[in-house]
Amino acid sequence: MTSLRNKTLILTGASRGIGAALAVELAREGVNLVLGARTENRLADVCGQCRDLGVQAEYVAGDSAASATARDLVEAAAGMNGFHGFIHAAGVLAPGPNVWELDALRFREVMDASVTAAHQLMRRAVPLLLQQGRGLAVFFGSGAADRAQPGIGAYCAAKAAEEHLARQLAEEAPQITTVIWRPGIVETRMQKEARESEGGAARQLKDVFVPWKENGLLISPEQSARGLVDFLLGDPSAHHGKVADIRTVRPLPAKRPG
Repeated sequence: MTSLRNKTLILTGASRGIGAALAVELAREGVNLVLGARTENRLADVCGQCRDLGVQAEYVAGDSAASATARDLVEAAAGMNGFHGFIHAAGVLAPGPNVWELDALRFREVMDASVTAAHQLMRRAVPLLLQQGRGLAVFFGSGAADRAQPGIGAYCAAKAAEEHLARQLAEEAPQITTVIWRPGIVETRMQKEARESEGGAARQLKDVFVPWKENGLLISPEQSARGLVDFLLGDPSAHHGKVADIRTVRPLPAKRPG
């Protein structure tokens, strides 16, 4: 078993959904946290919940794709005891349009959330972790990385690129345990956005996402978060440079509606 108690992790996407649930679950295990997200009021609330569990917790509001935000996240974490690495859970879906229908700003938002932010975290955190000779880097992947799904084409491309960046890091810095974590099919804001999406490929997208909800196939953010924490408390190094999927690493029952 791996101990995370008294270690410090950066967690992006921490203001809502899986990220917020994950922050609380990590705090329950005694992990000190630096939380990142763009929505400050929600981020501050999650940070307060973590502090109430007896750990050190700070937050940096901003876009992790921005160099200054990534710098501030890493500097805050390095200022705590036991800086151990990061979990990059942030993402943007932009569901509905065909990929050519997305304007440049929206396309860049999707790519920045997954890919640019991952790279900025690596740039700032990896040199410090290499000095220590150890560390942890977890990138949220997705089955979308393996398929072409009308309605979320930019997201599919972003996740494929993020997963490849993680494999590059694993190869180039083997001292840092690097894992691609696929969190399952989770009832989050992204799911709701997909079910209510509009655009040229919305119908095809809804044909995939709506039945997941109707058939009770979604798990809760708390279930997903707990699955990752339990995975990290086991032996994540066995999945270094690989995909770890909650549905195979730690199968969970679907949360039935009602």
